[in-house]
Parts: sequence; structure tokens; C-alpha cells
Amino acid sequence: MKVFVTGATGWIGSATVDELMRAGHQVIGLARSDAAAALLQEKGATALRGDLDDLDSLRRGALEAEAVVHLANKHDWANPAESDRAERAAVETLANALVGTRRPFVVANGISGLVQGRPVLETDPSPAVGPESARGGAENLALDYVDRGVDTIIVRFAPTVHGAGDWGFINYLVNAARKQGVSGYIGDGSHAWSAVHRSDAARLIRLGIEKAPAGSRLHAIAEESISTRTIAEVIGRALDLPVVSIPPEEAGAHFGFVGSFFKMPMIGSSEQTRQLLDWAPAGPTLMDDILSGAYKEPEKA
Repeated sequence: MKVFVTGATGWIGSATVDELMRAGHQVIGLARSDAAAALLQEKGATALRGDLDDLDSLRRGALEAEAVVHLANKHDWANPAESDRAERAAVETLANALVGTRRPFVVANGISGLVQGRPVLETDPSPAVGPESARGGAENLALDYVDRGVDTIIVRFAPTVHGAGDWGFINYLVNAARKQGVSGYIGDGSHAWSAVHRSDAARLIRLGIEKAPAGSRLHAIAEESISTRTIAEVIGRALDLPVVSIPPEEAGAHFGFVGSFFKMPMIGSSEQTRQLLDWAPAGPTLMDDILSGAYKEPEKA
């Protein structure tokens, strides 16, 4: 199968490209720069120059492929409205190119803010509807295209997709601990996060385009619930730093932007995903990664 991947040189996307190619698929990867294009070509993938604002390139990639995996996102924390706008425009462009083809269309989302007080289930619809909502309401927009002949598959990721080289939320927490000289958790640290290793997330994406029925919501979640205090304690052990509670009102100053996420419970179940695709996460746990040195050297922030 020829698969078009946006975010193909990103954290999850680069692992997904590797996973797809190991399984015998051909990959066309969206590349924002000559360096990104070179990385894809070194792997044996085809590079298509463009970015999320280049809707013509997105359309071309989708038209040339037999499946589309949309992982790119601007993640502009200083201007979330711009990220949401770009996400909706990209999803709409890709989906319109696939109308009537019945080709798989994987769209990434997270689990934050979907439900309160319990783990998010695959059956829980996203409350984000319309262009002014989170991610521009892209999950529901993409699912609307199932009735128009697009085999949309939503993959919702745990808040931490971890591994050596991770520059996501855990990297920000580790960098904050280095800067502050303590590893912090917020309040009593009882709220929790889910986690998944990058290799397991990539394998789930590949299984999704190969096996998941149209309209599926899949959860890339290996560990359902790890308390934020436990995360802080393991970071402290790995860095040989004391572990302290940070008052909620000081979270922003202590952690930076990631503090607003670290005080949120973000947990989900993947039971239905595992049964549907026979997906069994096998990668290291988050604790194993932290203690084994995956975050020993500072990554970009």
C-alpha cells in the first residue's frame, strides 16, 4: 500500500514511517525542508515538499496514495487558534481528496478534555465541534466524511508518547526539574496520565490502516493510569533531585506551559482497541524509559 504521511519526520511520524516500511508499505512523506526530505529519502521513502499551510501539496499527496496518515500539527502553544485553524483546513483538504475512494484516512487526536472523572473510552465522542473548538473540531469533521466514502480512522494518543529522543511533555517536565533543581508534582499529585511507547503507537497506526473499519476510534494507550506524583518521583530518582509538591497557582512559573497540562487528569482505556486489532503493547514503560536514561540528555524544547 502507498501511504501518505504528514508529520513524517516528527516524533511519532518518523517511527510510523519506519513501521510502515518494515511491513512492506511504500511511504510518501510530507517534508517542510530539504533536511526533512533528505531524512525520508535515506529511509527509502518518497519526500513531498510542503507543510500544513500548503494545501495543494496535501491534496497531491492524498490523491497519489492508497491511505493517508495525518500526524502533523503546528502545536503553537502561543497561538492555539492558529493551530486549530490549520488543523481543520488540513483535515478538510485531505478528506475532500479522498471522497468516494474508501481509502483509509488516519487522523490524530489526544484524550485531554474528552470526558471528566473517568478514563476516556473509544466510544466517547469528541465534544469539539466546529472550527472554533479544540483542534478545529477535526476529529468530528473527519468522521463526517465516512458517509462520503472516506474510511476515516481516529487515533487518540496518550499525553506522553515516550522513548529515547522524546521532545514532548515528559521532556519539558525533565527540563523543568533540571532548571528548578527539584522534580515537582502539582498539589497532591493524585491526578494521572496515560502513556504509550513510540514503537507501540507506530504499530497501532499501521494496524489501523490495515485492519480498522471506517469510523473507528483507536486509543494509543499502553499504561492507563500513572499518577503525576509517581512521574515526578521517577524523574527525581533519575536526576538525583528532591521531589516536591508545587502549589497549583505556581505551576505555570515552575513548569512553564506544560504546567497547565500536568495538573490535568488525562487517562484513557485501550481495551476495545486491543480487542479490535489484536494490539498488545510491548515497548518499555514510561518508568523504564525514564530510569534507563531516555531523558538523560536535554532535548529540544
